[in-house]
Amino acid sequence: MLSQTVEYALRAIVSLANEAPAAQTNVQIAKVTKVPSAYLSKVMASLNRAGLVHSQRGPNGGFTLAKNPEDLSLLEVVNAVDPIRRIETCPLDIASHGTRLCPLHRRMDNAIKTVEQAFANTTLAEVLADSNGSKPLCESANGNLVNLS
Repeated sequence: MLSQTVEYALRAIVSLANEAPAAQTNVQIAKVTKVPSAYLSKVMASLNRAGLVHSQRGPNGGFTLAKNPEDLSLLEVVNAVDPIRRIETCPLDIASHGTRLCPLHRRMDNAIKTVEQAFANTTLAEVLADSNGSKPLCESANGNLVNLS
C-alpha cells in the first residue's frame, strides 16, 4: 500500500531527528538509512520542496529538520513524497456508480482512510519516544549507537 519512496522518506526524517540539531549530508543519511544515495537525493529534494527539511550547501552543510518532531506528522512526510490517494469515484469508470462507491471500493477506501488517519495522528516525536525496546535507526551517521532514552 505504501511505496518504497515513502519508507525511504520516513527513514530519512527519523535519521535527521536522531542527529538533530546537527546537519547530515546525503551520504551520511544514506549510510544510516540504507537507502541508495542517488535515490535519496530525490527523496530529500521532495522533502525540501515540501518545507519539511532545510538544506545547506558548503563544508558544514547538509540537511536538518525544518519542523520540531512534535509538530511533524508522519502524514506530512508521506504526502511530501507519494501522497495517499483516496478512492473518490469508481475506479472502473462505471457511470452508474460515479461517486457512490460499490461495497468493494468503499471498503478499500475505508482501509486507506484508516492508514491516512493513523499517519495524521502520529508525530515524529511519538515514533522516537515509543518505548517498545527497539529504536528506529539505532545507529547514528558516524556509526555510533544513539542513546535515545
